[in-house]
Amino acid sequence: MACWSAENATRAYLKTMKMGKRAKEPDVAEFISALAAGNNAQLMVVASANAASSTSLAMVAAAHQTGGRVVSIVHGVEELQLSKRALGAEAKNVDFVVGEAPSLLVNDYREADFVVIDCELKNHESIFKAVQAGGRPNGTTVLGYNAFSKDSWSWGGSETQLLPIGEGLLLTRVAAKAKVANNGGSRKTSHWVIKVDLCTGEEHVFRVRSPHRRVIKA
Repeated sequence: MACWSAENATRAYLKTMKMGKRAKEPDVAEFISALAAGNNAQLMVVASANAASSTSLAMVAAAHQTGGRVVSIVHGVEELQLSKRALGAEAKNVDFVVGEAPSLLVNDYREADFVVIDCELKNHESIFKAVQAGGRPNGTTVLGYNAFSKDSWSWGGSETQLLPIGEGLLLTRVAAKAKVANNGGSRKTSHWVIKVDLCTGEEHVFRVRSPHRRVIKA
């Protein structure tokens, strides 16, 4: 099972730190990288208010470990060009997409298992709600950064954890969508029917299938 709690995330981060280096304040980029790698993230999506920065580089570093993919959602062509310049040679390891993050996360990146959101985005809460309501086939870890820049930290209710790292990180988990086990349709059960030929006395056995109620599996 992937570790996603604040406690496990912190442990994952500490494993990346060298001995004797604990005195300094945790670095946001290093924490994000350790968290994504610790969760073995395969499809990482980041939505930033400005050009891609150290946050995207942190996810690229994690992708090198997990063999995953990094997608950066930007608002326009200008942000796209700025992001590529900011990331330099590592830009080739990021898939840049121009568009609206809520729509893209619902339609194109429903399988994202690690989503990072800049809380300085005006629609940062709607982005989270899109992830939450998008019917994720896999469980998704959602991390918001620059959380201290906003007054509201109510993303996932009691499930959201506020971590005092950098400018504040919001950590929550969106559970996978429940799956219906239907074997190509309604699940069926069967029973046996025995009929006796009154003329010959022979017994005839028939197997009869009948619809069964749907079974919901997590």
